[in-house]
Amino acid sequence: MISVLCTLIIFSCLSLFTLPGLSFGQELFVFAGAASKPPTETAAKAFEKKTGVKVNLTFGGSGFVLSQMTLAKKGDLYFPCSSDFMEIAKKKGLVFPESEKYIVYLVPAINVQMGNPKGIKSLRDLNKPGLRVAIANPEGVCVGLYAVEIIEKNFTAKERAAFRRNLVNYTESCEKTATAVSLKAADAVIGWEVFQYRDPERIETIPLKKHEIARIGYIPIAISKFTTDKVLAKKFIDFILSGEGKAFF
Repeated sequence: MISVLCTLIIFSCLSLFTLPGLSFGQELFVFAGAASKPPTETAAKAFEKKTGVKVNLTFGGSGFVLSQMTLAKKGDLYFPCSSDFMEIAKKKGLVFPESEKYIVYLVPAINVQMGNPKGIKSLRDLNKPGLRVAIANPEGVCVGLYAVEIIEKNFTAKERAAFRRNLVNYTESCEKTATAVSLKAADAVIGWEVFQYRDPERIETIPLKKHEIARIGYIPIAISKFTTDKVLAKKFIDFILSGEGKAFF
């Protein structure tokens, strides 16, 4: 009799903490581009608190995390920082195209150390002798691809040669591109305007002229073909697109 009463009490207590809509024990796996890391981490924690679903995040260059997801044959959502890599994912049948949504837009810019000690005022200033410049690896990182397009669009062959002489690094992700400025490993990078919000005490942004920008980027998200719970994956997308989710971005 005592054991029956204890069991009833335990189930009664559990029912008090199991609220409608919560999914304790469930998990989502998200492969995401590093440019969206700060707001994505915040949004994931908010989603976990709201639903009880644990959100596992893997960050890196958009192309690199796509390769990781493909090799692992695991993942519920692909969240690159570039439409280019999402198009690759769709062409390879790695995501459900109808599930794709646009989350936020990204504007290319020049990022320099706070106070702009090298006096960089324009795109062509990146060709000054002795300047240390970095861009992300264009083969796997979206911001690197955009940087190459900007260079090709605006520089003559001679100017491109001068730019290459100043290149000191091809970074492996958006995060490492921003860090190159923060840690003074480079005097300037061609990155995103939002980098200054990652480290406002050490990063300053020099906007590009409108005609210098090859195109505006955007961050899409889509459900992976490897998902084990398409409904739950869609709930995460819906949360990101909600007023609460958008506020993080």
